[in-house]
Amino acid sequence: MIYLLYLVLAAAVVLISIKCADYVDLLDKKTKLSGAFIGGVILAAVTSLPELFTSLTAVVAVQNEGLVLGNILGSDVFNLTIFGGSILFAAKAFSKSTVGKSHTITLICTLVVYALLAVAVVFGLEVSVFNTSIYTIGAFVVYLVSLKFMSSDDSSNDEADHNPLTVKQIIIRFVLLSVLLVVVSIAITYVTDEISARLNLGSSLIGAVFLGVATSLPELSSSIALVKKKNFNAMVGNVCGSNVFNFAILFLADLCCRRTSLLDAMHYAAVDIKQAGLMIIFGALSSFVGIVALLAKKYEVKRNVIYMLCGATMIGSYIAFLVLSV
Repeated sequence: MIYLLYLVLAAAVVLISIKCADYVDLLDKKTKLSGAFIGGVILAAVTSLPELFTSLTAVVAVQNEGLVLGNILGSDVFNLTIFGGSILFAAKAFSKSTVGKSHTITLICTLVVYALLAVAVVFGLEVSVFNTSIYTIGAFVVYLVSLKFMSSDDSSNDEADHNPLTVKQIIIRFVLLSVLLVVVSIAITYVTDEISARLNLGSSLIGAVFLGVATSLPELSSSIALVKKKNFNAMVGNVCGSNVFNFAILFLADLCCRRTSLLDAMHYAAVDIKQAGLMIIFGALSSFVGIVALLAKKYEVKRNVIYMLCGATMIGSYIAFLVLSV
């Protein structure tokens, strides 16, 4: 029954996320806001609500800090796999689309955070101030920097829309769905913790696979919906913005960790260090490949094979992580 409940909650996340993507696409068409801002800030924040509330629940209620890092790192690697799949299977449409310049900067910011986490997690050089890791503080600062670039991006969608809903009605429905997404996210945290106890696997691996994938379903569902609408600007913004927002969640979870800093509290076993290290390595690799794809897009490289190779590499990174983690 616990696995069935997990599937039901995951299905609910998918349905809610698809509707959120529909409303975001409408906002992109009905307002003067840039697609990069709508996808990278608004949609990314909403689709990252599961990561936010599951991480806070894991620290405050479940008191399983190991789930947090697995959740965040696993979600980010999976999100980049979504990006890879999108440009692999829709390379031709991606090459003809308009994508904001800020997404490249956001991925560079992501690489910076991966470097910070590598120092703390892989090399064990954790430093905390008032029970808060300087690395999670750094991650939050990097998010604020990326936010500045996303908000100033001037890419917009000039496509006409004839949907009868007003902007106010769209926003209200979008907010209501966001609240519902939060409720489902909290429930799925408790279910994942129960699965972790029953399978007796490392919390980082469980967080990366069960919780990381489940909380990334909003990004997956909304990204697929946006790709079908050929709105790659909002799709890429959703993935890149969600990843850097997820790193900011580490800081918020750290503040809620009462005993010591979040990274200290996890008490990594050898296998957990290996799993976390793999997520950092392959997440950084996928981020770099994503930058290559976006730079090729910026300089108008028309060879779809380049986008397909980048997409295949990002998908292969996630598969390699799963194989090496077993």
